[in-house]
Amino acid sequence: MPSLLKYILWPLCIYLAYCGLLFLLQRHIMFPRGMIPQPAPSAQNLPGLEKIWLETGSGKVESWLLPPAYTGNPKPAPVVIFGHGNGELIDFWPVEFKGFAQLGVALLLVEYPGYGRSAGSPSQASITEAFVAAYDALASRPDIDSSRIVLMGRSLGGGAVCALSIERPSAALILMSTFTSARSFAKRYLAPSFLVRDPFDNLAAVERYQGPVLVMHGRQDTLIPFSHGQTLHQAARRGKLISYDAGHNDCPPDWNVFWQDIEAFLRSNGII
Repeated sequence: MPSLLKYILWPLCIYLAYCGLLFLLQRHIMFPRGMIPQPAPSAQNLPGLEKIWLETGSGKVESWLLPPAYTGNPKPAPVVIFGHGNGELIDFWPVEFKGFAQLGVALLLVEYPGYGRSAGSPSQASITEAFVAAYDALASRPDIDSSRIVLMGRSLGGGAVCALSIERPSAALILMSTFTSARSFAKRYLAPSFLVRDPFDNLAAVERYQGPVLVMHGRQDTLIPFSHGQTLHQAARRGKLISYDAGHNDCPPDWNVFWQDIEAFLRSNGII
């Protein structure tokens, strides 16, 4: 009997130690900020780019506001607040997202605490605080139409903007390659879901969201499977799903098609 007990207890102890280690290291896995190569400073010199430093409880967090292209229209502009993936920085996106300016839409790129030049450490709580501060800074500006604020996130950024959608009103929600919940990935690590410290329950946020939701997802995504996008779309009260023949990091595969899809969504919902 003692021998049998030994064969049961040793694997159990090893598994519990594994779960404990995973609990301690999970934020290094979810937020691999130390592995992101620092980009050249050229992106910071874009014409019209305005740096906005957000005051948070963990220190100053950087954000970049890119204005819409000048159209001669003096009215306040709509704006997109964007959250990037966990292996990215705000520096990566100004060129890719210059299409928003052409549509007459401003773009605010919000960094995560502890990423890039921002102070603090990333977590669901600190990221949500930074995005709420970014929203409040925008909503008070005379050149921004606070009734036309669109929340947009890619991958982990979908979690950031879904968390923001619970805290502040918005005109629309756009989710690119986004997961239903971080807890859904616990089984990949053979761990119980309650150990996840930053659950980012996007499915619950989408279920309660009143406005239009656009879900964009690659059908060949192996990192965040297409089924996550389908589930988010089905949960939305006013949802639209656009799928691409792409994986995770190559989505969208055709930027011209992407901008046509974005423009159609914004126009159909009266944002532009």
